[in-house]
Amino acid sequence: MPDRPLAPAPRSQILIAFALVYIIWGSTYLAIRIAIETLPPLLMVGSRFFIAGVILYTWMRARGTAAPSLLHWRSATIIGVLLLVLGTGVVVLAEERVASGIAALIVSVVPLWIVLLQWIRPGGKRPNVWVSAGVVLGLAGLWMLLDPGAGGEHRNLAVESVLLLAALSWAIGTLYAKHAPMPESKFIGTAMEMIAAGVVLITVGLAAGESSQLALGAVSARSWSALLFLITFGSIIAFTAYVWLVSAVSPTLLSTYAFVNPVVAVFLGWAVLSEPLNTRMVVAAAIIVGAVALITVGRKDE
Repeated sequence: MPDRPLAPAPRSQILIAFALVYIIWGSTYLAIRIAIETLPPLLMVGSRFFIAGVILYTWMRARGTAAPSLLHWRSATIIGVLLLVLGTGVVVLAEERVASGIAALIVSVVPLWIVLLQWIRPGGKRPNVWVSAGVVLGLAGLWMLLDPGAGGEHRNLAVESVLLLAALSWAIGTLYAKHAPMPESKFIGTAMEMIAAGVVLITVGLAAGESSQLALGAVSARSWSALLFLITFGSIIAFTAYVWLVSAVSPTLLSTYAFVNPVVAVFLGWAVLSEPLNTRMVVAAAIIVGAVALITVGRKDE
């Protein structure tokens, strides 16, 4: 059946959906780190998106959702490359060299990039005082987190700089997706984006020789479990909850995931993998999260 607007949802369902988005998406950084312990990174993330996309696409088509056009597939491919290949794919590669919590904190500045891109574009809108304060605060938090003079075992400035570019790509993809021709169903549209990104990531992984690194007998049970978690919970269940929330709550409330996820990621990385967590990181995290909150609330009327 085609997608229809959702009726006002019970508070309990909204709370459950938020819990899924907050906790699951925040934990995907940890799951990625575990998955690539014994799985090649590009083949792992490519398989994650391709399998999840095929499952979601098949399910939506079986429910009667109309088949997308070639124009829709073109848009989905562009969005998939910007968000999932240059965005998430780069994060997966980076997590071979930096802590999952650090990666999550850097990627959380996507709202900052979006504000700057909307400001500098032709005819762009100058941010209000709250958004401007959020941008300044976010830059200060990033400086504290990435300052090369700070020392610390997590320092890898080249990779951390690439993560900033991954966040920029996600921001560009987000803005492009607002006006790109896509199917009416958000679910099938995202399934298409995952399928397209999965094909690109697997192709790049094979071209990079990752097949020679893949020894199925050497893949640990925890890496397989992490990949299964990323496919089912990270890419299907949590995303379904997110899309459902799009029609159930305000955009401002929904966007709070952007500053809850990195907190979850930092805590889980420290608790499960004993990743570094010092006072400087905690303060930087608080500043970045506060900046994203200011930007989010400041843009609620835009």
